[in-house]
Amino acid sequence: MKLLVLKENIASEKRVALTPDLVGKYIKLGVEVFVESNAGVNSSISDDLYEKSGAKVVLDIDQIIPEIDVVISVQRSELNFSKVKEGLIFISVFNPYLQKEKVVNLLNNKVLPFSLDLMPRITRAQSMDVLSSQSNLSGYVSVLEAVNNLPKVVPMMMTAAGTISAAKFMVIGAGVAGLQAIATAKRLGGIVCAFDVRTAAKEQVQSLGAKFIEVKSEENNDGVYAKEASEEYKKRQEQLLKEVIQNQDVVITTALIPGKNAPILISEEMVRMMKKGSVIVDIAAVNGGNCALTKKGEIVEVNGVKIIGHENFPSFVSSDASKLFAKNVLNFFELMVNKEKSEIFIDREDEIIKATLLQ
Repeated sequence: MKLLVLKENIASEKRVALTPDLVGKYIKLGVEVFVESNAGVNSSISDDLYEKSGAKVVLDIDQIIPEIDVVISVQRSELNFSKVKEGLIFISVFNPYLQKEKVVNLLNNKVLPFSLDLMPRITRAQSMDVLSSQSNLSGYVSVLEAVNNLPKVVPMMMTAAGTISAAKFMVIGAGVAGLQAIATAKRLGGIVCAFDVRTAAKEQVQSLGAKFIEVKSEENNDGVYAKEASEEYKKRQEQLLKEVIQNQDVVITTALIPGKNAPILISEEMVRMMKKGSVIVDIAAVNGGNCALTKKGEIVEVNGVKIIGHENFPSFVSSDASKLFAKNVLNFFELMVNKEKSEIFIDREDEIIKATLLQ
């Protein structure tokens, strides 16, 4: 079995799909590991580190691509498909609902694409869940970015010159990213409240010491992922957010609905109601953003309010993000290996395989 690690080709993508500490684990599975030159440079990993761990660094992947059985990447989906084996396994984050053309191209070239962002939320798949591992880091980074752009300190400070009040944070969406944002803001001394359409999130929010803001409604939304709400619920939600948001120093939005553009939760009117100097960090910017004024990949200022719309928050901590991502990929790849025969075996009846294989 031969596996190739691609260098990412998106400017904002600093992660890599394999770290040197895991090369030996692939080798024990009977895999010969090839790494495209400089694949790990943005994660502080040199080619020498890969070579010392047992991988072979390749300058021109076109020369070895006809021999490759498995390709892994973080987001890159482009290859010289004219040279690949039929049935090549390609493991990555393809975001298939919003990048259908890329998926069609893969399928037309008889590649077997496995999209890690479709990992089912089941116990068996937790160690393979890239969305969770990377969202955790996004939540952490979002608070640091907010603080870096906030013109005040976060904790309450009592000084001889007077008392400084603590910064107020509001986190919209209490999933993995939101909960980490809450925890990080609390550790820095902020006063934190959070909103989520899922009533089940209330206990988790409160366990972190934050106040849970909720819409009084008969609707029940207790799934793992948030789902689209009714028009009546949306009206109540908008009114609640208007009331709360104008008193916040920082608002962090994390709301994503699988397979759809991010829902708009913060209108232009709400932004203009916020205090000058306050900050919005839109983790959902990569899928359009939760704020109506978010610009993907940019920091904009409207009426004195900064809106941060980075498209790849985990890449700000690419070294650790790569370690977690690479471990997720390895755990997923092991599903495809017959360890006794050291060969690839894809069980198409396995629920994890069925969920992630694009067809």
